[in-house]
Amino acid sequence: MPDFLWQKPGTHVDERIMRFMAGADVELDRHLFLYDIRASRVHSAGLARIGVLSEAEANAICAELDRLALGFQDGTFVLDQRYEDGHSAIEAWLTERLGEVGKKVHTGRSRNDQVLVASRLLLRDSLATLVDLCEQTAAACLEQAHACGDTPMPGYTHLQRAVVSSVATWFAAFAESFVDNGELALSSARWIDANPLGTAAGFGVNLPLDRAYATSELGFSRIQLNPIYAQNSRGKFELQALTAVAQALLDVRRYAWDLSLFTTAEFGFVSLPDAFTTGSSIMPNKRNPDLVELLRASYPTVQGAMTELQSLLSLPSGYHRDLQNTKGPLIRALVHGLDAMALMPDLVRGTQFVAERLEAATEPSMHATDRAIEMTASGVPFREAYRRVREEYDDLAARSAADSIAARVSPGAPGDLQLAILQGRLEQLRQAQKEAGL
Repeated sequence: MPDFLWQKPGTHVDERIMRFMAGADVELDRHLFLYDIRASRVHSAGLARIGVLSEAEANAICAELDRLALGFQDGTFVLDQRYEDGHSAIEAWLTERLGEVGKKVHTGRSRNDQVLVASRLLLRDSLATLVDLCEQTAAACLEQAHACGDTPMPGYTHLQRAVVSSVATWFAAFAESFVDNGELALSSARWIDANPLGTAAGFGVNLPLDRAYATSELGFSRIQLNPIYAQNSRGKFELQALTAVAQALLDVRRYAWDLSLFTTAEFGFVSLPDAFTTGSSIMPNKRNPDLVELLRASYPTVQGAMTELQSLLSLPSGYHRDLQNTKGPLIRALVHGLDAMALMPDLVRGTQFVAERLEAATEPSMHATDRAIEMTASGVPFREAYRRVREEYDDLAARSAADSIAARVSPGAPGDLQLAILQGRLEQLRQAQKEAGL
């Protein structure tokens, strides 16, 4: 058997060229390998359905694919530089063990649709994980919002104290944002839920492949019909998945930024558990929020990967080898992004506000807006009320933060957070995820 699936007998392949062309493909394919094996199993069963393989041949191939998957999982099979890529490793395994039967597995498919379907399965699972993590984070934020009650805290604009707000309002903001992020991730998962297996190199094949069977067996909701579009969607679907990850990480970054400020001695609003902090190698007194800072830095990793994908997609229709380079940024961003998101539920639950510091930071001038609006309710034009209050800050000293919060009853405001609505949206998201099979 030639060293490469495409190599002609008697020809020489320059190792330097191959090393450059393969790049990190083998290492990256480790993230796709089990999906590739799963799709190969379904493809083999599909070939048996149309008579290309006998039932015995298909059973033998599927049994060997199961052994390969088990070996990969327990470490007895290593996907390494012996192989050009994961696809080659699968065919080499089958040919070594089944001889001529193993050589039949690639009938009716190309590495082009082979990598597409493996990547699509990875994207679907990754987005399902993202939905789960957004739900967990939103739930943790709602728990904290309920637990904190009407505990006051300064509300900031321009990083300057502005009005009286509440800790519950702050947590509820992130609860709503992560419900939104979960909905976007679920919508993205539905959008990419199309099976490209059976489109081959991008033009279909002269076999009556049972694509509906493969679609059902792989759990996709629909066939990606046009073979040219299947190739054109590579990178495009990946970009949408990373967009969903990036949106979640935008809120992770904002949460982390807030904690970076609130945990400083200057604010002193938040105390983090020791598990979320580190020390200094030289300063014994330090307690550093390194985790928070690294979470704050997570978004650029995904943003950079998206920029790589967008640059690579400046291509004409069909398959081009450039598309191989979508794997690296995709997998790097998915791994890093989901790792960051996985820390959020515990971080939210571990975020403890210091009531005494919050109360001390709530000053009389922060009641100015409330007073101006009260005056307008008694008939004073707002701009006149605004001017009077600005000149009479001293009259605000007797006002309480609790009264300010209780009076702020516009829907969603500190006096009427309507957490039940957010809880309802979270439950709807969970149900929609279940119905989507994710």
